[in-house]
Amino acid sequence: MKIKFWGTRGSIPSPGSSTIKYGGNTPCVEVHGGGALVIIDCGSGLRALGNALLAGKKPVKASILLSHTHWDHIQGFPFFKPGFIPGNEFTLYGPHDTGACIQKVMEGQMEHRYFPVKLSDMGSKVRFQELKEGPFSIGGMAIDVQYMNHTALTMGFRITEGKVSICYCTDTEPHSLLTEEHAGGEGSLPIFAHKGDQRLVDFIRNAEMLIIDSQYTGEEYATKKGWGHSSIDYAVMVALQGNVRRLALFHHDPEHSDEQIDGFVEYGRELAARWGRKIEIFAAREEQELEIGEA
Repeated sequence: MKIKFWGTRGSIPSPGSSTIKYGGNTPCVEVHGGGALVIIDCGSGLRALGNALLAGKKPVKASILLSHTHWDHIQGFPFFKPGFIPGNEFTLYGPHDTGACIQKVMEGQMEHRYFPVKLSDMGSKVRFQELKEGPFSIGGMAIDVQYMNHTALTMGFRITEGKVSICYCTDTEPHSLLTEEHAGGEGSLPIFAHKGDQRLVDFIRNAEMLIIDSQYTGEEYATKKGWGHSSIDYAVMVALQGNVRRLALFHHDPEHSDEQIDGFVEYGRELAARWGRKIEIFAAREEQELEIGEA
């Protein structure tokens, strides 16, 4: 399975001299596996991915997994050039929300009040399919869907090819925080008190890589509970509990500089070391490419 990050920032695009290393585009991840192309989320990073796909000079067929419809996860779609070319085909999977179907939401941001071109005027063939929790498949990849703990209906994805799995779990926050009361026995990790947190741990268990929301420091999260995002501490503990091999810190706060994010990576590694656990921790950055194989 091959993965490339095209957007790793959360909330709003944040270009500038302080975000050059990790990038300022909002979420978009490219996944190749099982003979298929999967795009996860349509943040502003989708524009650059679209340009790269056009450089191949072949018809583009892809499946798009939309975690949810907050603007930073859909704002790149109107600027996705392959979407305007006849002969290209896309299936856009989004959460089944009784309030509004996914097609209406995507059409809404391209109404004339907000954008000069309607979705119906795009030249490619775009199909829409709504998802609930559970498994399905794309090409030779098995996809499992689980709801995240966010302010809008949001889905996390576990993508498996053969024996290798990656998990994409952004825009989620803790159901509860760890305290001294949750400590396990000597040498064991603390135990989450809330079944919602344990459910996330079970979902990502033994994955080769976890891409997870880590927007806040612990101090920042204390003042932003209910905003739908996680702390670095929570991301690391979930990864350790789930025994994943690689942890990609993701959905970087637009106010955090490259230097700060470097510090968060070191902090995460120190946390893992305190528990005597081996795990590769890094911060996802734009145009970073990874090949994920069995350990």
